[in-house]
Amino acid sequence: PDAAETLLAAADGLAFVEVDSAARTARVGAGATWTDVLDAAAPHGLAALCGSAPHVGVVGYLLGGGIGPVARTFGFAADHVRCINVVTADGGLVRADAEFNQDLFWALRGGKGGFGVVVEVEIDLFPLSTLYGGALYYAAEDAAAVLRTFAEWSHNLPDEMTTSVAMLRLPPLPELPEPLRGRFVCAVRIGYVGAADDAEALLAPLREVARPLIDAVGMMPYQEIGRIHADPVDPMPVMEGGILLHSFTAAAADALLAVAGPNADVPLAAVEVRLLGGALARTPEPDNAVGGRGAAYSLHVVGAPVPELLHTVIPEVIDTLFTTMGGWRSLSTQINFFGRANRPIPGTPVTSWAPDVAARLREVRRKHDPAGRFPYPLHGEAI
Repeated sequence: PDAAETLLAAADGLAFVEVDSAARTARVGAGATWTDVLDAAAPHGLAALCGSAPHVGVVGYLLGGGIGPVARTFGFAADHVRCINVVTADGGLVRADAEFNQDLFWALRGGKGGFGVVVEVEIDLFPLSTLYGGALYYAAEDAAAVLRTFAEWSHNLPDEMTTSVAMLRLPPLPELPEPLRGRFVCAVRIGYVGAADDAEALLAPLREVARPLIDAVGMMPYQEIGRIHADPVDPMPVMEGGILLHSFTAAAADALLAVAGPNADVPLAAVEVRLLGGALARTPEPDNAVGGRGAAYSLHVVGAPVPELLHTVIPEVIDTLFTTMGGWRSLSTQINFFGRANRPIPGTPVTSWAPDVAARLREVRRKHDPAGRFPYPLHGEAI
């Protein structure tokens, strides 16, 4: 693409993390990853609200909301930001928090982009050194039973339990455990903040469905939270998309299995249904621009990393999958899971923000960037 009118900012010189253990906060530079924050916080017995892939950058994740492996317990990561320092379009370094530049502080926590260049954030940390977590990996022949059980089991879970189920088509890579290598598996991911005995009791219905290929669930250091989803670390070509669901029933599970299950010949690397609700549904104080709080589940789909299929077959397959889930689909998205495979629904507005929130975001952008030096694409705002 033509980069003549593009502004590139390298943040590797801002990869710092400073922990205040007494205040339970961290100052984080724009070049830092969540792994950097986890490593800095762990010696103090503190935890940061990272996502499923801690190797990603802190700032981009926070600006879009941030749904991690313990999100139902603590809420969006953006709900726990104390301060944001941002360079605005006029070149000024601005502090945005609950007292100063409150409109910008509201917008930056969930509004994603178009406001300036964030250089530093201050975030809350939590007194959590361990958690009960991991994943149960089931064989392809058990996928239907696991998905249907998950649909029923996930309806009445306490806020301490954050969970998702994913159908994975894994490559034959030597670094993968032998039982999973090159196979279709169904993985139930678990992040429980509380006693192991309570978590075990909650998990009993899932363990009764079938014998997993690998049972990797148990107490773990919070610093190793990335093990729960075990997302790939190496860069790869990707085509992905995400939608929100107002419910996920046994019928929804069957519909998903029909188009993406082990008997479907589709070039998809991962199809994940994630339980939302709990603290994610509660509005923080002060309020922010995070969208999608009312959804019950999210559906995220990642195409196989096959370059020749990324812009041809894979978008069509993902589009078919989303259409199939129309009966359970919400007319909203969560911007961090909105990808290039998301396509418009003819005659239907799909938004990452409610109309009043989207209008307020446009106002804040105009105020702080009247010349449009940091244009933000509307793909997450109104399709």
